Amino acid sequence: MTETRSDRSWIRLLALFTIGSFIEAMLYGHLSAFTPLYLPKLGISTNDVSRWTGIIAAVSGIPGLIFLPFWGALADKYSRKPIIIRSFVVHVMVASAVALAGNIWIFLIGRALSGLSLGNSGLMMTTLAERSPENRRGFAFAIMNTAAPIGVFAGPLMGGPIMDRWGLPTLLFVDAIFLILVVIGLGVSYRDTFTSQVDRPILKMAAESINIVTRSASLRSLFPALFMLFAGWMLAMTYVPIAINELYSGLNEATVVGIVLAAGGLVALFLGPLFGSLGDRFGLWRVLFFGSVIQIALWPLLALTKGLTAFGIVYAIVNGIGSGVFAISFSVLSNSTTSDVRGRIMSFAFLPVNIGVMLGPAIGAVVTRQSVFAAFPTASILTAIGLAMLVFAYRQQLG
Repeated sequence: MTETRSDRSWIRLLALFTIGSFIEAMLYGHLSAFTPLYLPKLGISTNDVSRWTGIIAAVSGIPGLIFLPFWGALADKYSRKPIIIRSFVVHVMVASAVALAGNIWIFLIGRALSGLSLGNSGLMMTTLAERSPENRRGFAFAIMNTAAPIGVFAGPLMGGPIMDRWGLPTLLFVDAIFLILVVIGLGVSYRDTFTSQVDRPILKMAAESINIVTRSASLRSLFPALFMLFAGWMLAMTYVPIAINELYSGLNEATVVGIVLAAGGLVALFLGPLFGSLGDRFGLWRVLFFGSVIQIALWPLLALTKGLTAFGIVYAIVNGIGSGVFAISFSVLSNSTTSDVRGRIMSFAFLPVNIGVMLGPAIGAVVTRQSVFAAFPTASILTAIGLAMLVFAYRQQLG
């Protein structure tokens, strides 16, 4: 039985999920932006920071992939609410573990715990898809999913001065407090009226979730396309803080990194909802193709800029476009499945991003050995491959 749709309840629910996504993304923003600056304090030499940054980003998502099929199955069998709240509890554990890490291995284990939080965004989007008007669904998805890119970059802006003055552990403990408030807010304010009529073993349901993806020609081609598309974005994003550090020679490194990343978040604040609205009006696939082409053209420019200001401007534009592409990709995925299995399929919604987080930085750890700026033309190549695969996936759906 699906949740009843209310004319107004979807707006309140959208606000609740958007705030939670924003706080969650702030944690990831702090970890991605400031890990390269913090690694020397864990005994990593300056020459090895780039390599370890790629390794940590690539490894951190692996454990979550093992459990990913189970979250949608558990939500369908029992309830979505505890599965969604579970992810934010995991974030509290991640922030605490990384803050207390005394060496690189404990730090790596703490980051790897983050993979156990996968699946929450897909379930939140499934609930929004059921409650929001069909002609506003692209807009609703764009609002919620733009919170993630904005949080990733607003976090470093606000956290940079704290990082410079008191260090990363203090900043992560602040994140943990906000995440605890999110857990309380979801527990009190989110009314989950979903009633399951499923009475099958969880292992069988998890296997069915994988089978649904592999049997569907459209999903079978769409997921790999998004893997490559987001691998390019995640590759570039992993090495942006290091590139900023090479272009800046002052003392307040974390503050400057936060300012530059926040510029990209400010552009994402406008482009994310704009892409969603354009997708509703002109077609999601058409806007997805357009955004990908622009990214391909702009990523290499980051390797050609000569100063921090020019780098920041180009970065803000291309990241804003990437955030728009990111936001509408979920609508494309949601529309590629049916309502009876949408919850389980959408629990895989962030899988392309997490595969991208592993694949992109893993490639980056190799290509940046000579120069960190090699990451950006490589990101363009990966995005181009992703675009070609998207075209194939689109034709599969038409067929």
